Amino acid sequence: MARVVALLAVSLFVGACATPGGFSGVPGESRAERLAAAGEHEDAARVYIGLAAEASLQERGRLTLLAVEQWLDAGDINRARNAFGSVPRPATGEARYLWDSNSATLALYAGEADQALDILEAMSRQPLSERQRLRVEALRADAWIQKGDPARAIELMTQREMWLRDRRSIERNRQRLWQGLLASEPQQLRAAAELTLDPQVRSWLEISSLAASTGQQGIGWINGAIRWREANPTHPAMTIIDELRLPDELTLDYPRQIALLLPLSGRWASAGQAIQKGFLGAYFASAQGLDDQQVIRIYDVESEGGPSAAYANAVADGAEFVVGPLLARSVIDLANDILVPVPILTLNYLPQDSLAPPGLYQFALAPEDEARSAAERAIGDGHTRAVALVPSNDWGKRVLENFTSEFEALGGTLLDYRMYTTGIQDFSNTIEDLMALSGSVRRYQRLRANLGGPLQFDPRRRQDGEFIFLAADAPAGRLLKSQLKFHYSGDLPVYSTSSINALDGRSNTDLNGVMFADTPWIIAPQPWIEDLPALYSEYWPGERRLGRLHAMGYDAYQLIAGLYAAQTGFMQEIDGATGRLYLDSEGRVHRKLAWAQFQRGQAVALPDPEPAGGPIQDISDQAEVQIPDAADEEAWPEPTREL
Repeated sequence: MARVVALLAVSLFVGACATPGGFSGVPGESRAERLAAAGEHEDAARVYIGLAAEASLQERGRLTLLAVEQWLDAGDINRARNAFGSVPRPATGEARYLWDSNSATLALYAGEADQALDILEAMSRQPLSERQRLRVEALRADAWIQKGDPARAIELMTQREMWLRDRRSIERNRQRLWQGLLASEPQQLRAAAELTLDPQVRSWLEISSLAASTGQQGIGWINGAIRWREANPTHPAMTIIDELRLPDELTLDYPRQIALLLPLSGRWASAGQAIQKGFLGAYFASAQGLDDQQVIRIYDVESEGGPSAAYANAVADGAEFVVGPLLARSVIDLANDILVPVPILTLNYLPQDSLAPPGLYQFALAPEDEARSAAERAIGDGHTRAVALVPSNDWGKRVLENFTSEFEALGGTLLDYRMYTTGIQDFSNTIEDLMALSGSVRRYQRLRANLGGPLQFDPRRRQDGEFIFLAADAPAGRLLKSQLKFHYSGDLPVYSTSSINALDGRSNTDLNGVMFADTPWIIAPQPWIEDLPALYSEYWPGERRLGRLHAMGYDAYQLIAGLYAAQTGFMQEIDGATGRLYLDSEGRVHRKLAWAQFQRGQAVALPDPEPAGGPIQDISDQAEVQIPDAADEEAWPEPTREL
């Protein structure tokens, strides 16, 4: 449903400005029309509703409906719905048209395409003004997109274009259609392309299918789009493709043979196999856009005699690009042994003080990226003063260091931190110390001794911290979050990393309110990969907890084209399955993470923070202090490990 609403908001915004004409029935209405034509829909709605408040009873309903129309074009559904409910359906005239078209639009926002079409199809058979006709036909196209019939939507928008009189309106019409097609299922677009007999409609479906399935990035997209452009030089979609600045050459320069070095036997075989599945999934998704099929050769590092031998064998076999190895020690050994005659993307980082040889790129699901993301998120949510709880191990120290450096670079201040001991169940002393509860108790004891009698006393935690950065895995996190509530700190927002999201099938009610960074694959897959996590879970149900490695394999393939081109230039940012990926000056690929929050025991995706905003409130099933119970009696089995 969120995808439907987002599509409708974008398409209405793109298309609304192209609707000419207006009413201009009362003084001041022309100003609202100009704002609407300029795309200032919220401002136009405010003008209309202001005019409605002062208008006669006869005009009030029409002006309110015009305000509703503008709020709908702005995507402000709540205001539109509330105002619409105050206007009964008029009997005839322009107000009747506005009421019906707004009713249909609200139905589309609710995902009720059939209900919307019942209204719109009847309207389309009536004599309408140009303004009315253009809006009704665009809404009909939106409804058919929702119903999974993109070919019908293309036909309607093609007909609509014939009624437009200027180039800008025509381009907006095509952009609105393009946005709708991009939000469609790639399988629906491909199926429709096979059935249609209209070559222009088929070409729309072919290019949009490619765009929707690749996210308009990677080898498959660029090659496929260039070939489509060469085959369809006069197609209406060329106005969109031309804006994408594709290369002039028919074929993108990309490696024809790729080697994948992974541990496919031994202790880390399951991790290696999970990455392999994600890698091949990305390859097959892109293969339709390649002019020549790539060769993928897979090498088991364990049976090849180690990472250096596997790399040498891959180069001897003709590899033009190498991906892997996975384990940190393998990456170190490889970097010390080779001069990198063929570029390589390792799937782990070298130590910070190591200098990578030219041509060696590094990609990892590094907790450091997640810690930095937590700092950025907290600042984006309006918090500048933090306290931190991290485990007393090397992982905890690295996470704390990266969180602190990023947080302070963005203007925040880490007021205090504590390192807790792993493998225990009672963190009271550590929490009391961090939250200054021990000092509050000592002050009470001194006052009681001086007064010589009992006093009513509630400990008071420190008041200078605005949030807690918590680095923990799920078992420790469940205990810590519950005990923070018990120690009068449950009202503070908590930010964490993906390690707190165990994917173990257990209820996360004790973690309600905790916000954490994680991969889009796990939290909110983009449209071009949204079917993949479910498919992987269906075919490999035992690998649910390895979903992040599936995503890593997917992104490793997607990175190849950009890194191959980066040898002579730079790599464009990639919207990947593990996050938004970018390359730094030292050859490291970093991630910008997706965000989620535990609500009612489930991880729920969070929107990007507004430029200025307050904290995301702690969400609990019960608004009271929660004391750890028997469900928490689970020790942390071992320190957090890395591959």
